[in-house]
Amino acid sequence: MPQSVPAVSRFQSFMDSRAMAHNPVQVLTNYIELHGDTFRFYFGGVKEAIVTINPVVIQQVLKTNSENYYKSEIQKKRMGHFLGKGLLTTEGEAWRKQRRLIQTGFERKQLEVLSSTMQDSLTDSLRDFDGQARLGPVDIYPLMMKITFAMVGRSLFGARLREEDIDLISLAISTVQEFMVRQTIQPYLNPWYAVSGELGRHEEMRARAFGVLLDYIQRRRKEAPGHDLLQILMDARYSDGHGMSDELVLSESMQLLVAGHETSSNALSWLLYLLCSRPDCIDRVRQEFDSVLGDRPLSYTDVPKFEFTTQVILEALRLYPPFWMVDRMALADDRAGDLNIPRGSTVVVFIYGVHHSPRYWENPESFDQERFSKAREKLHTPFAHLPFGTGPRGCIGGNYAMLQMLMILSVLLRKYDFCLVPGQSIEARPMVILRPEHGIRMTFTEAIPRSVGRLSDRSA
Repeated sequence: MPQSVPAVSRFQSFMDSRAMAHNPVQVLTNYIELHGDTFRFYFGGVKEAIVTINPVVIQQVLKTNSENYYKSEIQKKRMGHFLGKGLLTTEGEAWRKQRRLIQTGFERKQLEVLSSTMQDSLTDSLRDFDGQARLGPVDIYPLMMKITFAMVGRSLFGARLREEDIDLISLAISTVQEFMVRQTIQPYLNPWYAVSGELGRHEEMRARAFGVLLDYIQRRRKEAPGHDLLQILMDARYSDGHGMSDELVLSESMQLLVAGHETSSNALSWLLYLLCSRPDCIDRVRQEFDSVLGDRPLSYTDVPKFEFTTQVILEALRLYPPFWMVDRMALADDRAGDLNIPRGSTVVVFIYGVHHSPRYWENPESFDQERFSKAREKLHTPFAHLPFGTGPRGCIGGNYAMLQMLMILSVLLRKYDFCLVPGQSIEARPMVILRPEHGIRMTFTEAIPRSVGRLSDRSA
């Protein structure tokens, strides 16, 4: 028998609009507890959607029958408007062509080449980090954003993109993303955004950032080839022998910048926060880095060797998934288990909800890295852990993100002791990604030297 889907009324959904604008995770979690793992909801009282944490539905939508589901028009329209027509905002054969071309940049061989570039960027960034940490408590979130953005920027564009340009692009991305969330959650305000000039101001900010990157791409066309991801984008050829236009290279570069640093910076911020209460984990992670690396820098071939540290990262990504939801629109009628999904339906996969569900995780609010040990990993419900998405449209840069996080942790955790500043309220704010709303203030001090594998000050 088809499943009857509980519904939150249009009126109640509209009444929830302000709470949704502030914290949609809490609103949707409340309805999961009230209605079960799948229910209907009207975003802003306007857009009807099926919200689910059911792994059977998730598998059907994101993997088994993914060809039947496109990203929602709202998502494509908003993201496409501000980020251009690239991998994140295309569908069908156009998406498949782009994915095949760009995938080359994230293969094992290329990640090994990028390792030294990433390490150089980290060394430069940590000089600034160390200077700020020595002055007293710091908000770890913007510092992690700056480190990861610089690293992705250098991986994409080499060392020739100016720091002030990277700062301008970073500010534009974070500001525009916040605006995109408001447009999606409170769609009834969009006419006001247009007439008040707020839409225009954000478009102007986007245009400045795009202008900087387009100028750089056009200059690079005339220079000697580099070894970065931009070179791969410029060299890529379709089956007819043609390459990407400057405008398409620009859109793909901007979208890789957006996706490439946010997963890592958020995961690292939340992980450092969680580790403050787990000195036992810190000790084991340090021992693993010392054992594998000694004093040498980390490279991509080392990644599989960090078994315990990977468990810690995966558990942090479970508790604080950077992308807390994804949505898809059904192109034709479908069925997932007992759920009928009519053509045109928007399905919201509530990633945070399934990551925190007691149906699929024992003591889901506790930090337990042993969930991801080899012995216990076999017991997981499939499609209940989605830190990098799943299926054909899973994160193309997942391996890059893991390399980036391990590389940064290999230095930070061995160079510093750290603790939370007391008396602060740590809360998650779901924007496009799950950010710390008030930041995470921490104190970093030079770690007490140990006899094995202590990194020298060349890393600071």
